Amino acid sequence: MSETIEPNTGTIAGAIPAKDSFAKDVLNSLSAHIAIIDSQGVIVETNQAWKRFSCDLHPDGFCDFIGVNYLSVCEATEGIDRGDAMRVAEGVRSVIRGDVDEFLYDYPCHAPDEKHWYYLRAIRMTGTEQVHVIISHEEITKLKLTEEALRKREQELHEKKQGIEETNIALKVLLKQREDDKKDMEMRVLTNMKDMVMPYVDKLKIAPLRPREKTIIGIVETHINEIISPFLQRVEAANILLTPQEIQVSALVKDGKTSKEIAEILNVSETTVHFHRKNLRTKLGIKNHRTNLRSYLMSLS
Repeated sequence: MSETIEPNTGTIAGAIPAKDSFAKDVLNSLSAHIAIIDSQGVIVETNQAWKRFSCDLHPDGFCDFIGVNYLSVCEATEGIDRGDAMRVAEGVRSVIRGDVDEFLYDYPCHAPDEKHWYYLRAIRMTGTEQVHVIISHEEITKLKLTEEALRKREQELHEKKQGIEETNIALKVLLKQREDDKKDMEMRVLTNMKDMVMPYVDKLKIAPLRPREKTIIGIVETHINEIISPFLQRVEAANILLTPQEIQVSALVKDGKTSKEIAEILNVSETTVHFHRKNLRTKLGIKNHRTNLRSYLMSLS
């Protein structure tokens, strides 16, 4: 079905009549670049925004494209824009055929000196006997640039987050290594104290010393216990300084057994249990008599 272009008016039968100035004024007031094509794809009407844009692209005066086949121009496009142009042509044809009510597509149209993006919408024109399709091109460059900036920012945030996570992992490894080194140092200090210092202190305590010398030995033992007491916050560390029976007694105290029950279990006297409990408090650095031995043992990690 062919259409005839009316001379001088740039309109055809079935498009916007020249007398309908209100409709033309509305069309010309829109910021989108609008063209109306017939069933063959020929441009039969354009608005002022289309004309201005065309004149900027073609200073030779070829501004409105009336009579030019829109679909043929799309399908003749070469280069990097050919893919977009072919998809637009097929989408517009689907609207002409009535396969879809409208076709939407956004595409780049970059100039040598700056980037541009447009949003295309093709929809059938109502109220006409013949098939006409309104095609509008709205510039969405600001929106696209904002989207690009947001994507770039999201990528930067993702990279920063990844960097922070990797740093956290490295810090956790370092902290664990530091904690392991600290535990190792504590164990070595306690082992050395038990094997190389405390035996001599014990020998001096039972040696025939004068009262003043015994007092000094007691002071030395007290200070040694003060030095090592911070290391005794873990069961495995505390056990280094304990005798096998003290370890048994501490476990039973922790389980809530009374001194009488512990004596029966270990087959020792209750006095011996009291003696071990006193040694436990001394070796663990428990100076406050109000501190419950069982609660303290349970607090050890």
